[in-house]
Amino acid sequence: MSRICDLTGKAALKGNNVSHSNVKTKRKFYPNLQTKRFYIPEEDRWITLKVSTSAIKTINKNGITAVINKFIQKGSI
Repeated sequence: MSRICDLTGKAALKGNNVSHSNVKTKRKFYPNLQTKRFYIPEEDRWITLKVSTSAIKTINKNGITAVINKFIQKGSI
């Protein structure tokens, strides 16, 4: 299962762990993803999405239908 946000497309970033002696080892920075169910009243159904917490805040502010339409027009979905 991939660690990519269904709406925003956020994915893992690469970076380094840096020790006290300045030795660098590779690591990944993962996005904060949550599996969440959303109700779409226009279609009278539930959908399950794996979304980042920033996308959840946007959905709470604007509504699921508006956010999905925005990302479809933007080309993210």
